[in-house]
Amino acid sequence: MDFFLQLLVNGICIGFLYGISAMGFVMIFKSSSVVNFAHGELLAAGAFLFLALVTWANLPVPAAFLLTLAGTFILGFVIERLFLRPLIGEPLIEVVMLTIGLASILKGAMLLIWGGNLHNYPDFLPEGLGLHFGAVSIPPVYTTSILISILFLLLFGLFFKFSSQGIYMRSVADNQTAALSLGVHVKKVFALSWAIAALVAGMSGIVLGIINGINVHELSAIGLKVFPVVILGGLDSIGGAIIGGLIIGLLETFTGGYISTSLRDVIPYIALVVILLIRPYGLFGLVEIERV
Repeated sequence: MDFFLQLLVNGICIGFLYGISAMGFVMIFKSSSVVNFAHGELLAAGAFLFLALVTWANLPVPAAFLLTLAGTFILGFVIERLFLRPLIGEPLIEVVMLTIGLASILKGAMLLIWGGNLHNYPDFLPEGLGLHFGAVSIPPVYTTSILISILFLLLFGLFFKFSSQGIYMRSVADNQTAALSLGVHVKKVFALSWAIAALVAGMSGIVLGIINGINVHELSAIGLKVFPVVILGGLDSIGGAIIGGLIIGLLETFTGGYISTSLRDVIPYIALVVILLIRPYGLFGLVEIERV
């Protein structure tokens, strides 16, 4: 029973991270219908930027964390403004291919600077953050990931519900044409969506880097797990992304604990195939009905 509870806790912690990361992916898709294949590289960019600020610049961890979030936020703006905006109105396949090319550019730049070796952050999390419930223990990094994930969920919930920009983003996600006719600056909404998605990806990359170490190839591969998460939850459902992340995190953890650690990386894609066959629009996605 203790082993089961330990796996349950680990799965929830990892699942929250997957869900938060997938939320940024869904935001881009909802606002602009773009499938971002550079999501994993944005994860890695946040992790490496934080590493550079902590180790090379010797900044305090809180300052480095805030600067990393600001840096990834600006990176998202730059990507949308320089690469995506000129392709507005072009066929969707061109935009998708651009994100694939962008992923290769970002990955190549990080390999050039940091190489393909595994890097680790200094041990800065206090042991007091760890929790113990009998034989079940929650390491400090997992406690931190849950706290950060819940904080971001609350902040985004308040942002989307009460801020003017959040309301604009919701209106564009529901109906771009109607939002445009009401005076919403759709291009600014696209830029903000990319900026927030990059910020969320950077934050997830930092926490995943604390857990597993920082490696360009591994973080890029983790970015691919966003696809099973969003397909499971629904491509147009932010809440579904969180639920999908929790499900994938639990599936991975229990598969690795009870069946095989080598199979845990495969199980998200098995879930992806199954959900596509049974419910292609996801557990919480909306069915699109087109009238001819």
